[in-house]
This record gives sequence, structure tokens and C-alpha cells, in this order.
Amino acid sequence: MPEDNSKTVLDAGRRRMAYLVTRVRGGLASKSRKVIVVTALAGITGVGLAAANLSTTPTTPTSADALDSSRNAAAMIADRSARDAAASASASASASADAAKKAADAKKAAEAAAAKKAAEAKKAAAWVSPLPGAQVTSCYGQRWGVLHAGIDFAAAENTPEHAVGAGTVVAAGWNYSGYGISVLIDHGNGTYTHYAHMNKTAVKAGQKVTPGQVIGYEGSTGDSTGPHLHFEVWKGMWGQINPASWLKSHGIATSCS
Repeated sequence: MPEDNSKTVLDAGRRRMAYLVTRVRGGLASKSRKVIVVTALAGITGVGLAAANLSTTPTTPTSADALDSSRNAAAMIADRSARDAAASASASASASADAAKKAADAKKAAEAAAAKKAAEAKKAAAWVSPLPGAQVTSCYGQRWGVLHAGIDFAAAENTPEHAVGAGTVVAAGWNYSGYGISVLIDHGNGTYTHYAHMNKTAVKAGQKVTPGQVIGYEGSTGDSTGPHLHFEVWKGMWGQINPASWLKSHGIATSCS
């Protein structure tokens, strides 16, 4: 084969080799290289690539890679901590709401129970003492040859006097001889209660009253020797009966019964 032709073929083979090496280096630019062996066999008739043994090893993390990994791990930990904290806060808020609701329900139930108890007590106390805590100084019966038609309750002057039950005021003031300032209440069914010798009244004729309502204040007006309440019970107008028996039948005890 002519010498010039062999040189031309060799040059072409070398250029081909250079191109292949460049391609391999470019493809492995981001990886480590262990061995690249390129054998070129050139002859008069051409160039052959006998062997190219390329081998790579796992990339060893660089400092930048390690830093990125640490940052990613820290970010994941922080994110999980944030989620855990949010879940904990939500659970705490829910528990607080439940506790508040239970407290509100308990308060409401207690108030309802108290209201029911008060209503029952009010209903039960349809009749009360006209002068709670007072001392009885005289009972119903004959006294000095004359009927003492009521019970005398003594307390400090101007002590409030109470309606023994619900009813309508028939009279209030100076109305009946000897009784001084008094109040007469109609309880219906022909039953009346009379409160005498007051210093002043707290109600007026025609007024509706409830059990225990203040109707006047203890005094000594009329035929009286000292401050006291002269209390009478009537069956029909001026039909005085024994107040002790009547009060007892309505749940009010006195020393006269």
C-alpha cells in the first residue's frame, strides 16, 4: 500500500479516537473515573478500537452534598416538630373546649336544680308565720272574763309583719275600734286573717298579697299595753276561731297549740 495512503488512514483514526475520548470524558464529567484505557490499532488498512474498559465507583459525597443532606434532615425534623406541636395544640384546645362545655352544663344544671328547689319550697310554704321568731305572750281564750279572740306575738317595735298566705287586702289602717292600725286579708273560701296594733301598714285595700309578704310593722296602737301583733283568724266576717288550731293545720306551730 502506498505510504501516503497509510498516513491518511492513520490520521483519520487518530481524529476518531480523539473524538471518542472527548465524548467519554464529557459523559463522565460529574463522576469519578478509575481507569480509561483506549487502545488504538492502526494499520495500513484502518484503525480499530481494541478495548475501552470504563469503570466508575459510587460518587463520594462532597462537603456541599453533606451540608445539603444535613439541611434536608433538619428541615424534615423541624416540619415534623411543627406538625406535632400543631396537633398537640389542637388537642389541647379541644380538651379545653370540652372542659368549658362540661362546666357550663354543670352550672346550668345546678341553676335549674336550685330554681326547682326554690319553686318547690315556695309552693310548700303556702302558709307562713305572721311574725317569725316572735314570742307568744297570750293565746286564744278567756282573759279577765272576756274572750281574747287571737294570739299575741311580741317582738321589737317596727318588726315587719307578714301575710300568712296569699289573698286580697280588705282593709288597711284605722278601721276597727280597739284594734288600732290593722290589716284584714281575705284568703278565699270565707277565711280571713286580721293583724292589729301596727305602727303602720305596708299595703292598701284591694291589693293582692303573697305568702310572707310584708304588710305592716309591729306597734302598740289601739287598746294595747305594749308593742305586739294581735293575730286573729275569721271564718266569715267576725267569726273568730282559735288561730293556734288553724295555724297548726296549715303547718305552723305555736306554743298555744
